[in-house]
Amino acid sequence: MVPGPMPRLPDRLGRPLRNLRLSVTDRCNLRCQYCMPEAEYAWLPKANVLTYEEMLRLVRVFVQLGVDKVRLTGGEPLLRSDVTVLVRMLAALPELRELAMTTNGILLADKAAALREAGLQRITVSLDTLDAATFRLLARRDDLQRTLAGIDAARAAGFEDIKLDTVVIAGVNDGELGALLDYARSVGVEIRFIEYMDVGGATHWSPERVVSRARILEAIGRSHGAITPLPRTDSAPAERFRLGDGTHFGVISSVTQPFCATCDRARLTADGMWFTCLYASEGTNLRDVLRRGASDEELLAQLRSVWIARRDRGAEERVGTPDRRPLADSAALRQNPHLEMHKRGG
Repeated sequence: MVPGPMPRLPDRLGRPLRNLRLSVTDRCNLRCQYCMPEAEYAWLPKANVLTYEEMLRLVRVFVQLGVDKVRLTGGEPLLRSDVTVLVRMLAALPELRELAMTTNGILLADKAAALREAGLQRITVSLDTLDAATFRLLARRDDLQRTLAGIDAARAAGFEDIKLDTVVIAGVNDGELGALLDYARSVGVEIRFIEYMDVGGATHWSPERVVSRARILEAIGRSHGAITPLPRTDSAPAERFRLGDGTHFGVISSVTQPFCATCDRARLTADGMWFTCLYASEGTNLRDVLRRGASDEELLAQLRSVWIARRDRGAEERVGTPDRRPLADSAALRQNPHLEMHKRGG
């Protein structure tokens, strides 16, 4: 892939459309507390899920508005059959500077080499604990070793830019920050600690369970010494830091210090709903527009009209909310499953 000069379409707050999170499935093989804590979920009808050809066509239109980074998400993207086919299709787009994937790593050991060969450039693996019992508590599955094997396989396949994402929950895994940082350093990858977010699907969220950026840095400072902030070079959500031995790590503080002012991300669900904010209650149904036979020009006009009207600041608006609670309770999720994090991608 080579970068190509693309126009930058600003929204009402001057933020360009540059990053697209593309969910390829709403299914997942884990049931993590912070994303899918309920016993049952309403799954997307298979007939509504976009084909790879439809996804490719929509990405091509998004590219015309300035998108040059695509991240494949879910659910768990590796559950989608032959996802390497989609990777190969997207990797052929010369305008994309970056093609990445976020995965829980359980199926990665068998697929890392094929993903790399197909053109995937970056992988982020969710890893919230190194303790088997805590993994079972968080994810309701016994798959820690498979996740670790997936990380090893990604390294062996030649992925050079691997990141780990750790959602930190008070009283669950906040005592493991040092150990997780040491593990990341030992395998040559960078870890990012994420504040537990009150997004759709996080029905068990409460302010007391959030471990703030300040507390994360304090804990790491106690265990690993002086921490130096690194200058920001892009609009990525993570604030990056360096330890005295040169180890880098990140913190994503969406709850206590949201970064809405620089957010250039949009999310497309597996069934073609386009959301301009992770906290948005409503999206734009691109699937129906696409399947009605709209031309690329008509799709482009719709995307442009939605983005230039965008003024979302969902995370900022929730800061300081009195008696702050989860974005949606289980009843609201049953009524509108598109609110769920595992449907719209992270």
